[in-house]
Amino acid sequence: MKINELIQDFKIWTTNAEEAMLPELTEPRLLSSFTESEQFIIETMVRKGLVTKIGQTNPKVIANAYI
Repeated sequence: MKINELIQDFKIWTTNAEEAMLPELTEPRLLSSFTESEQFIIETMVRKGLVTKIGQTNPKVIANAYI
């Protein structure tokens, strides 16, 4: 049996806060424009691969794909 036959749907688990934040990241925005708690949520999404951070100093963030 192949793995593709076993896995019918693949989705990265997200919290309610992350789900609410993803629509806001459709275009690049400065990370500093978010509140501290929103920045923490965004950093978590970066580690999960849902969001890309662009730049080193004063980075911008954008969602990889709206899920």
